[in-house]
Amino acid sequence: QVQLVESGGGLVQAGGSLRLSCTASGHTFTTSAVAWFRQAPGKGREFVAVINYNGARTTYADAAKGRFTISRDNAKRLVDLEMASLRVDDAAVYYCAADPAGGTSSWRSGYLYWGQGTQVTVSS
Repeated sequence: QVQLVESGGGLVQAGGSLRLSCTASGHTFTTSAVAWFRQAPGKGREFVAVINYNGARTTYADAAKGRFTISRDNAKRLVDLEMASLRVDDAAVYYCAADPAGGTSSWRSGYLYWGQGTQVTVSS
């Protein structure tokens, strides 16, 4: 099993930056792909970015390309999402999710384990 805890959310002005962290426990973390999703009020949960088990491969949603960077440190059991040039429409609850089979799907159904989420608010 993998347990995930997100941190780093908060209030930021449009144009600003924020770093989210996903701390993992569980013996399958180092073989798991880890993704970030987000969900804004009244909207579905959408894919943001994913990183494979060793950090060699990343994929981003179009909305995140060029502004967000996903990275991981398996020794620290950490996956970060660096967000820059934030926009009002980036505001959402951000969730990290893990697939112990190592798949890097952009579909919510591809992930078995989920954190509780961290709120990101962007003011104009």
